[in-house]
Amino acid sequence: MTAGAEDDGPAIQVAVERLQQLFHTLDPFPFNERDLDEGVEAYIVDWARELPRELPLRIVVHVPPEEAGTDTARGLEAALQHFFAYRSHVIGRDIKELFRTGRMALSVGLVALGLCLALGNLVAGRIGSEYLGRFIEEGLIIVGWVANWRPIEIFLYDWWPLARRRNLYTRLGAASVIVKPTPRRSR
Repeated sequence: MTAGAEDDGPAIQVAVERLQQLFHTLDPFPFNERDLDEGVEAYIVDWARELPRELPLRIVVHVPPEEAGTDTARGLEAALQHFFAYRSHVIGRDIKELFRTGRMALSVGLVALGLCLALGNLVAGRIGSEYLGRFIEEGLIIVGWVANWRPIEIFLYDWWPLARRRNLYTRLGAASVIVKPTPRRSR
């Protein structure tokens, strides 16, 4: 498998001896709904990351001439588009779940922060030693903010890689797929 440029700009180049090599062999679904082989998926995704984001993606699959005219070859574009669009949808659901978890964590974190602030204020006023009271109050404030660490991390950082991956799969789901017969090698 190789990636490179074709006549119409950069393309992901994949060469196989049989089109069935592209798909997971144990998948019982019809051809156009099958999962890609994990190695093939990783290869295509890795190359797609390297190509310019502003250009549409193209996948060129090189196959032996007898495979190029089959029904499988004619359905390959739909099968690959279906697979990547489905993966994009799954990642979109993962992002929604991450934000749902973030909202729950934020609710818990804000309650914890409020309790820590109130408790710190209460303890600081009841302890005679100014140093010890301040020590406990500051400690509780820190605990309250640490309780918000995870929701802050989710809302500021954790969703970016998922969104980038979803966008890449969306681009791959819209990629044009070209099946090209490869000449037989003479031995």
